[in-house]
Amino acid sequence: MPELNFKGKEFVYNHHLTVPFRPLEIHADKGIGEPALDGNLIIHGDNLHGLKALLPTHAGKVDCIFIDPPYNTGNEGWAYNDNVNSPMIKEWLKDNPIGLEDGLRHDKWASMMWPRLRLLHDLLAENGSFWITLDENEIHHARSILDEIFGAGNFVDTVIWHKNYAPKATVQYFSSDHDYLLVYAKDIQKWKPNLLKRTEGQDDVYKNLDNDPRGRWRPNNLAARNYYSKGTYSITCPGGRIIEGPPPGSFWRVSEEKLNSLNSDNRIWWGEDGNNVPAPKIFLSEVREGRVPQTIWHWSDVGHTQESKREILQIFSEPDVDIFISPKPSRLLERVIALGAPQDGVILDSFAGSGTTAHAVLKANAGDGGSRKFILVEGEDYANELTAERVRRVINGYAFKGTLRNELLRKPITFTQLKNANSLMEQVQKIETLDGPKYDRIAKTVKDGAFIVTGERNVEERTEGFGGTFTYCTLGDPIDMDGLLTGDDLPAVNALAALLYHTATNQAFDESQLVAAPDIGEGVHRLGSANGRHLWLFYKPDLDWLKSGDAALSLSTARTIAAADVGDHLVFSPAKFVSRELLAGQKLPVEYAPLPYALYRVETA
Repeated sequence: MPELNFKGKEFVYNHHLTVPFRPLEIHADKGIGEPALDGNLIIHGDNLHGLKALLPTHAGKVDCIFIDPPYNTGNEGWAYNDNVNSPMIKEWLKDNPIGLEDGLRHDKWASMMWPRLRLLHDLLAENGSFWITLDENEIHHARSILDEIFGAGNFVDTVIWHKNYAPKATVQYFSSDHDYLLVYAKDIQKWKPNLLKRTEGQDDVYKNLDNDPRGRWRPNNLAARNYYSKGTYSITCPGGRIIEGPPPGSFWRVSEEKLNSLNSDNRIWWGEDGNNVPAPKIFLSEVREGRVPQTIWHWSDVGHTQESKREILQIFSEPDVDIFISPKPSRLLERVIALGAPQDGVILDSFAGSGTTAHAVLKANAGDGGSRKFILVEGEDYANELTAERVRRVINGYAFKGTLRNELLRKPITFTQLKNANSLMEQVQKIETLDGPKYDRIAKTVKDGAFIVTGERNVEERTEGFGGTFTYCTLGDPIDMDGLLTGDDLPAVNALAALLYHTATNQAFDESQLVAAPDIGEGVHRLGSANGRHLWLFYKPDLDWLKSGDAALSLSTARTIAAADVGDHLVFSPAKFVSRELLAGQKLPVEYAPLPYALYRVETA
């Protein structure tokens, strides 16, 4: 398979493994409800470190990942600042932020995305899906990177989001009116998108012209272009008309015997006079409840860029609040969640921005009673004031004081329109007459090469919240295993247990399985089991204890541990008083792993 080679790839290929583990620190005052690391989470911190912090508890458990990373347009002001131990990459840092004139901006984008995508892949469930929004700047590079990380066979499709409702008249070449969503599965054999709800328009085509007791139906075409050896017969209609055969270049899609069987069951419509070309009935009650998603998403269905700006400005309507980012519309995320996550799924967004993903998850739960959970990671300073604050308001409700606008007319300014200015003014006058009483004013503006008429209404109201809870976290200091020797870094038992369990098993840690075992020894903890092996930890955040003989694995404790459960045992402890040879000679299935020790698996490029 072709691979994308970019400058710095050899240095970032395994960088996700060397990123230190930083435990999540809960800030109860910034969340809503009882703090819980297995519920809704907002994590403030570098998303590379935030994803690494999630691995011990969420590896392989995330059902749907959506990310909206920098598009790398050259004017976003993002910076490459990953702590990669490479003189070449360190040289890049002096040129931050990334600008349009940076000749290595595509390499830097790929270097920034690679380790994050590797961690996201580890977090995704085997039956999960991954969604990423991009434009023309990096879409081709992203396809190559994702093919390498996820496997080209797990590429699902490319969705076109028609994000603008009007062309930009000031552009030099084309008005770029769409973005892309790349969709990948962790394992395409284990993931299928959910069906979308059928629209009223789709159901409206089903009628019941003959009062069939089976309910509404629509006629289907009996002829098809595909060759069918039994599809060339003549048909005698109930009204007497003889149809010599199918239309030229086509074939009846069913055999004559099948047609007669359908007709006997009143599943053929012959028209009011009985002389129409027979049309098999498709009953609404027999079609599947949902509809298959398509790859073109129109702004009328999933929102547009202006809608997303209005949405967040309505939530933050205070005049002194500075909203400086352009989020995605929540309807776009609602579509992703509807297709990509079960009603009890976990949805992760590691480029959280204003928190649109959480907004969409909370709205979905309120709409169908689901128990979806969101995890947001945001590294910018606005994580609390904007990201989390939006979630608080969406949960609790918020007051809106401002102007609601409804577009009533939009006409491109063309020479033809100028020649028919009187006709245009008549349309405006009609709008003012008919719609004027509904609004405080009718505004007329010219923007992006279009004449726009908008109904505006001053409002002061309160929007009810969707309910819910979330826990706000920051990233603690990295766990330095060498620091155990000096006592400079003595993490809590549960943080160290989660890290060791995930490192040894590559699976998520269930803290409910962490059990103290005082009957075996002081400071002895059982971490759980995985792949037929039981894991144990000898640890107390006490330097004197760690240096004492109580913290060492002895022959007697090894015997007790081996007798506790059938199978192999892995024991993490600072020291041991028994050799591997003696354990083998005693036929004790106990393996010793010293603390401190290497915390990450080494992979080769």
